[in-house]
Order: sequence, then C-alpha cells, then structure tokens
Amino acid sequence: MFKILRKEVLSPQINLMDIEAPLVAQKAQPGQFIILRIHENGERIPLTIADFDREKGTITIVFQEVGKTTEELSKLKAGDSIIDFVGPLGKPSEHGIREKGKVICVAGGVGTAVIFPELRNIKQHGNYTITIQGSRSKDLLFWTDKMKEFSDEFYITTDDGTFGRKGFVTDQLEDILKKQAKDISYVIAIGPVSMMKFVGKVTEKYGVKTYVSLNTVMVDGTGMCGSCRISVGGKTMFACVDGPEFDAHQVDWDEMCARNSRFIPQEKESLEKYRNKKTCCNH
Repeated sequence: MFKILRKEVLSPQINLMDIEAPLVAQKAQPGQFIILRIHENGERIPLTIADFDREKGTITIVFQEVGKTTEELSKLKAGDSIIDFVGPLGKPSEHGIREKGKVICVAGGVGTAVIFPELRNIKQHGNYTITIQGSRSKDLLFWTDKMKEFSDEFYITTDDGTFGRKGFVTDQLEDILKKQAKDISYVIAIGPVSMMKFVGKVTEKYGVKTYVSLNTVMVDGTGMCGSCRISVGGKTMFACVDGPEFDAHQVDWDEMCARNSRFIPQEKESLEKYRNKKTCCNH
C-alpha cells in the first residue's frame, strides 16, 4: 500500500497529492510517469510525475477530475492509501542537459504540473528559459510562482482574458517566434492534445524543433498491451516505452485523437455508475 501524505486542491477539479513511494522517488527523473490503481477493482491510469523528493521518499502527482478513477481518487485524503503505484516509467527528459540554449516551455492547463520539473531541470543546467502558461480562466491557474521562479521570461494567457493576455498560448508563442525564432533552440509543449498539436503547427512554420509529452490511453505501461500505440514519422511507437516525449512535427495527431477517444462511451458509463452508486449509498 502507498500512503497519501498530503492532499491539496490547486483549483476546481485539479488536485495535488504527495505519495509515500521511496523506491520510485529514488529513481524518478523529469519527464517520467507512474501508473496507479486505487484498489483491487480499480483501473490502472498513468500520471506524470510532477515532482519528487528523494530524501522524504515522496512522489508528487497532480491530476484533473475527468473520469471515474480521477474523481474517485479526488475523494481520498491524507492518511488514506492506494494499492498500486508503479514507476518510474518512460524515458526521462534530458533536453536541458543535451541541448543548450534558449528554450520555450509551453504549459496548458494541468500540463503545468507535468512541465514544471522539466522547466526546473532545463534552467538548473544553465539554459535561458521562456515560459508560457495558459488556462481557460484565472480560476484554473496554479503554480504560477513556481513556474516564474525558473523562468527568465514569463507569460500568462487565459482563454477568457480573466488573467494575463486574453487568447491562447499559441498567440503568445507566435509573437515570440516572429522576433526571435532563429535564437530558439527548441520548444517543449505539454497540455491538452489540441494545444500541443497547434503549438507544433506554429513552430513548424518557423522551423523550430518541438517536443511534446503524450499522455495516451495505457494499460500495462511496459509496451506489451499496445494500447498506447501511436505513429511518429510514419513509424509505430509506444508512448509508454518510447516516450512519453516525441517530436511534435512527426506525431500523427489525427490517429492519436481517434485512438484516445475510442473508449469515451465506456468512460461515461463507468462515471455514471460510480456517481449513481454513491448517490444510492448516501441515502
């Protein structure tokens, strides 16, 4: 069993948990993920490692309530435990070490938690960092101070204009690339699939290398089940073992979106059953 040491609500439907997992914490690196299962009858879901503390033996996860399992997970509190917490999985991100220069980090929504350890790692290895953090509205923003701490330049956008620049992260990104595309070593974008897809379209126009972190549907996390299969540069790859980071300009986004949506009816049915069961039990 893996104990929840701390829980924090970051914004509506976005939660943070520190999980006691010393063996995972000893090996965790920026860009990697874990797969957890709440109880014996629960499904396995992948979540990117938002932070880790080797001395305390903890892993920080941040998740948005989008389905039955994440909603059920959000009901747990400090002191509760989950049955499985497997990791670290996937290849660690080493761009900040291998590729030096001026880097743009684009974070969308809950992708902020995913990109933070990478941003910190990139900055700590001597790179110049430009960060664009976006969300639908001010209420959904979190960790702005943490992101700003490791950014030489920092921009915020909200779809509705309630904070920062009104518009999308791609608007701010294009303004930057118009002026200094030739100076940018690469871009990292993490967030909703549609955001990453269009970030890639913008950077491709300017010939700027771009990486994205793909959170596809996974089951075992070892490449055996094939559920996370994607096409990158015309080749079949598996997000769990070949990624989760890939070249945004090489990803077949249409295929990925189609594969990610294939279980939507079952996910809705599962969530409805969970909510109905809770309602019945409360009466």
